[in-house]
Amino acid sequence: MTTFNLLLIALIQGLAEFLPVSSSGHLILLPSLTGLNDQGQIIDVAAHLGTLVAVVLYFWADVRRALAGTLRLLRGKIDTQGSFLALCLLIATVPVIVVGLILKLTGLSDAMRGIAVIGWAMIIFGILLYWADQNGTTQKTAETWSLRDAIKMGLWQAVALIPGTSRSGITITAGRMLGYTRTDAARLSMLMSIPTIIASGALLSLDVIGTADTGMLRDIGIVAAMSFAAALLALTLMMRLLKAVSFTPYVIYRIALGAILLCIAYT
Repeated sequence: MTTFNLLLIALIQGLAEFLPVSSSGHLILLPSLTGLNDQGQIIDVAAHLGTLVAVVLYFWADVRRALAGTLRLLRGKIDTQGSFLALCLLIATVPVIVVGLILKLTGLSDAMRGIAVIGWAMIIFGILLYWADQNGTTQKTAETWSLRDAIKMGLWQAVALIPGTSRSGITITAGRMLGYTRTDAARLSMLMSIPTIIASGALLSLDVIGTADTGMLRDIGIVAAMSFAAALLALTLMMRLLKAVSFTPYVIYRIALGAILLCIAYT
């Protein structure tokens, strides 16, 4: 795979992973619309690693608190803000792991990788994001995240396994529906991405263990580094813009891209 292809994959994954526009949908479309070879699972793992480091670094204060809380949680203690955050993140991750395994074992995950599916998901869940953002209240903050809300957001997160849905988009939608502010809905969504990315990367790694060689190390390094830089940039810009701008620009992009994909799929 050429350096240009690697950089293109890394930029798409990094920029789209945390924006509500579906990184997986864009990566599936890349070989379909450009004729480029599929990047393969090793490159997917490298891209996930880069975005994981970016979100951990950006939300390090929350991550550090959750890590400390995890140690207390393992001892059966839920007596600190960190341990409760760790519990909520754990509970919120269970649905996507369970549904993801079912889709993988049944082969449905491959069956949903069509352009028409991505196009419809882009439009439907884009409209849902717009409705939730415009009608959701703002009485809750990330500090008041409850176990019940974590379960609900976790169930919505599992819907993101439909290509084109967007993991960040659907969890932000759920957060706005539940009454969290834009920035806090996005913050919770980003924190939920950490265990999800780890689980997804671990699952992909099981399929590629033993297949990587020394020639792949360069490609892995390029993709991981570039996806990290792109993801950190996207996170920083989105979190700052949310203080003054709604999710409407992302919705417009989703609907426009979805309409183009449906035209391609049905003609």
